[in-house]
Amino acid sequence: QVQLVESGGGSVQPGGSLRLSCAASEFGLDYHTIAWFRQAPGKEREGVSCITSTDGTTRYADSVKGRFTISRDNAENTVYLQMNNLEPEDTAVYYCAASRVVTTSFFFAMYDFWGQGTQVTVSS
Repeated sequence: QVQLVESGGGSVQPGGSLRLSCAASEFGLDYHTIAWFRQAPGKEREGVSCITSTDGTTRYADSVKGRFTISRDNAENTVYLQMNNLEPEDTAVYYCAASRVVTTSFFFAMYDFWGQGTQVTVSS
């Protein structure tokens, strides 16, 4: 069982930055693929970014390419999502998720463990 805890959300103006953290308990994150998803009010949950456990392959949704960067620190059991040049459309609850398999899929059923989410609000 892996427990994931997100932090780092908050309110920021358009163009601002936030860094989200996903901390895992017990198991080292090097055994899993970690992804960030987000869900805005009235919208479906969507994949934002993921990073594999083997060679650190990353994937980004088109909407965040060039603005968001995912990274992992296996020694700290933590995955980060650096979000720059934030837009109002980035407003959502952000969730991290862990998969037992090596994947770059954003299909949420591939992920076995989920955090509780952290709110990101981008508004002027």
